[in-house]
Amino acid sequence: MVSVDKFYDTLKASGVRLFTGVPDSLLKNLCAYITDNSDATHNIIAANEGAAVGIAAGHYLATGEVPVVYMQNSGIGNAVNPLMSLVDEKVYSMPVLLIIGWRGEPGVHDEPQHVKQGEVTIPLLEAMQIPYIVLPDEATEALAAVQAIVNDCKKLSKPHAIIIRKNTFGKYKLKNQAINDYPLSREEALTILVKALDIDSVIVSTTGKLSRELFELREALSQGHSKDFLTVGSMGHSSSIALGIALEKTDKRIFCFDGDGAFIMHMGAISNIGALAPKNLVHVVFNNGAHESVGGQPTLGFGIDICAIAKACGYKEAMTVTTEQEIKALSGRINTMDGPVLIELRVRIDSRDNLGRPTTTPIQNKEAFMTNLYGDI
Repeated sequence: MVSVDKFYDTLKASGVRLFTGVPDSLLKNLCAYITDNSDATHNIIAANEGAAVGIAAGHYLATGEVPVVYMQNSGIGNAVNPLMSLVDEKVYSMPVLLIIGWRGEPGVHDEPQHVKQGEVTIPLLEAMQIPYIVLPDEATEALAAVQAIVNDCKKLSKPHAIIIRKNTFGKYKLKNQAINDYPLSREEALTILVKALDIDSVIVSTTGKLSRELFELREALSQGHSKDFLTVGSMGHSSSIALGIALEKTDKRIFCFDGDGAFIMHMGAISNIGALAPKNLVHVVFNNGAHESVGGQPTLGFGIDICAIAKACGYKEAMTVTTEQEIKALSGRINTMDGPVLIELRVRIDSRDNLGRPTTTPIQNKEAFMTNLYGDI
């Protein structure tokens, strides 16, 4: 097992000063240590992994130093364009060190949305001709490998990657954790809101704990799951999925249950929602100001005006609510107001330790959902 402080110190001793990326559950101990030990201008939690590569490129241009971009392997897709058309050795030839959490590693049990990504992680890097190592779990060997790959990254002036297996890093608890004192947890707010919706409303829920909480709530209420599409992967794309449904199923009320990190990751999607203006779409952003599912690192959720952004993109209404009373006050209108509407629901960071996962597969969820929307498939 590799201690995160020694890993971090080895990178710093090799001349690395900038860390940027999107936090990952396999990297949560490392990301927590970086958050506690780097200032805000040298640990930048980016909107998405592609943006992180851009930030890294800017840092290299300004300093000549090797920057680090950290991500879950699911984020490679977001990063492919700048990796291939910006920092690649046949374009601008920039040294960028990728640290990639290997979810879905072949032979290691993981959630279904990670299986394919795990299978193709190494082939993707090979196809992009990015040299890589799988970090050894023995500390001395691992730290020597880190020094060597940073040196190669500098020498060849091209991206290199360190792949991190599950349980490679020792534990580290984030000290500078995002906190807030909003009265409701996400699950409490979700429960109040779902109970206020018409029974035939359709929900598209975002990646992470929110979808898991929605699944368990439906179980507790004995309501079934056919009206919910649980976006277990594809972080940031739930609002686009909801838009595609809303435009075709104008007779149904479509709700997108989003998170602040996911909303920010692909924020440009709301420009399509505003322009096409589906009257039946309600976009609810559960904002706790943190990437809670992967360690609690902060987002910019409380640093931007989500409602003003939505209004500027053409949403008919946008509002912020924080209390049970405010949510219930909306219940008389939420099923009838003309969309697109955005509701920012500010909640505290708080989730159950015993929160389960959906007991249905993604394909079972898809088939039940499609049958509910338009009949047998």
